[in-house]
Amino acid sequence: MERDENRYADAPRRADWTIDQNWPSYSAAEHDRWRRLYARQAALLPGRACDEYLFSMDALKLSPDGVPDFDALSARLAALTGWRVVAVAGLVPDDVFFEHLANRRFPAGAFIRPEEALDYLEEPDVFHDIFGHVPLLANPVYARFLQAYGEGGLRALARGQLANLARLYWYTVEFGLLATPAGLRIFGAGILSSPAETIFSIEDSSPNRIAFDLERVMRARYVIDDFQQCYFVVDGFERLLEACYRDFVPLYDRLRTETDLEPHEIAPGDVLITRGDFHYFRGKAHAA
Repeated sequence: MERDENRYADAPRRADWTIDQNWPSYSAAEHDRWRRLYARQAALLPGRACDEYLFSMDALKLSPDGVPDFDALSARLAALTGWRVVAVAGLVPDDVFFEHLANRRFPAGAFIRPEEALDYLEEPDVFHDIFGHVPLLANPVYARFLQAYGEGGLRALARGQLANLARLYWYTVEFGLLATPAGLRIFGAGILSSPAETIFSIEDSSPNRIAFDLERVMRARYVIDDFQQCYFVVDGFERLLEACYRDFVPLYDRLRTETDLEPHEIAPGDVLITRGDFHYFRGKAHAA
């Protein structure tokens, strides 16, 4: 990444990789970029984002008017669930990331994407992290789940099975869907912060949508530079917490002997919500 795209890249880092957000240093152009990103995405989310996310947005009073001040946001969030937001310059090492989550600190990128990368940026920025991730941390059940994930991450590192746990994060925290009486709704931050994937994940006929099963998810490879070929549908945050708040050692032992599944693959035992027709993915392959 060019330095003018992330002016925090060389900011002094503490031992836990956090930096000073220095909120007064955001330019008028950066605040305007936040406003436009916020307005575009907020218009798409009613009827697509889960109610828990929309309620939490209101509870946190997330500002549409400019990049949020992490200290002020943390004060509101801590009063609800004990979580805080800490600023980082970009991606942090896995052990550092898990340590923050385990202690109810969410490391959020402080930089905002450049104008030319408004629609897609591979590295998570302040819009992805704050707009996408932080609101659900005001939900007590989801907040406990993410703390448990951080605790589990430290154990997965010690066992050398981080790849399996990373898939759980990817298919839930980043790209998860929720089953509700009103239909499928989004809770994954990677979707909530992306206008194109907000529509694709819920309404397009291309992807498979499969009922969440912990072991199944932890076997599934994923796509990092395009829409997902499979989305996993969780039947409530309580069920997600229940599935994940346990000793993973027997599961890790089984996973060592099982083969990985490809991103498009339907496995024996899958409960299909919708079977994808893959027209989007076939079209891209044909064009290439």
